[in-house]
Amino acid sequence: MSVQATKTIKEKVFEERLHRKENPFKIFLNKALLYLPLVLWTIVVVFPFWYMLVLSTKGKAEIFNFPPPMTMSKDFLKGFMENYNNLLAQLPFWKNVWNSVYIAVMSTLTSMFFCSLGGFGFAIYDFKGKKIMFNFMLFTMMIPSIVSIVPYFVMMNWLGWINKARALYIPGMANAFGIFLMRQYINSSVPLDLVDAARVDGSSEFGIYWRIVLPLISPILGSYAIITFLGSWNNYMGPLVVLRDMESYTIPVALGALKGLQSVDYGAIMVGNVISVFPLLIVFIFFSKMIIDKVTEGALKG
Repeated sequence: MSVQATKTIKEKVFEERLHRKENPFKIFLNKALLYLPLVLWTIVVVFPFWYMLVLSTKGKAEIFNFPPPMTMSKDFLKGFMENYNNLLAQLPFWKNVWNSVYIAVMSTLTSMFFCSLGGFGFAIYDFKGKKIMFNFMLFTMMIPSIVSIVPYFVMMNWLGWINKARALYIPGMANAFGIFLMRQYINSSVPLDLVDAARVDGSSEFGIYWRIVLPLISPILGSYAIITFLGSWNNYMGPLVVLRDMESYTIPVALGALKGLQSVDYGAIMVGNVISVFPLLIVFIFFSKMIIDKVTEGALKG
């Protein structure tokens, strides 16, 4: 190809790009088509939280107005405090918050440790019956959780753990989903040569897990921590089965207890829901930042 032809092609490409830049309507239309679905989906996701916040500032009569209230009134703080006081009059709410925080934190920490340890064993070691054990563990994931409710209650009663917080985090410390997730991530991100090199340097097996594998799998640990904390925080069936008195209830069960036969104080329930959202936001922000930092750090090192 001649130099003249090359210049002609470059000039045409430049003119096309220049023409595109000089068409603001087309640029606006492309951006609108890109961002409009995102904006609509954001509204769909955020609206329930906004509506919950609005109802937490309304009295019993206002909540059932038609059309439904969509905005807060000028004295919204007064309405919120009235509902908050009604909530405290009916529940030991902050005790219930502490129960939920304690159980969710213990579930998250113990599950992160034992599931990562189990995943480490399945990913790094070869032993007799490994495939059978792993497949059997995966098979347990297909059993509906509702089927195990009665055996779960019988076992907790036999152990004397009825109305005890430990009944809600010890049984799930080494669950099949967590072990499977960790095993898959370790297989894909931890080189066996690195493990062998650590053994040559005299590191113990637990030292390899603690000082080498755990830092490398911190992104999946952060993701799993969010999943586990949310699951424990929102768990309703488990606490309903094993917890017996109002003082030991978690937030979902305690708020469910406000639904009486004659009337339901939706304002108080909405205040409880608003307060219960904040720990979830804190956990999500903390662990999502950890995930982003570790992934970015790995990309820069690579």
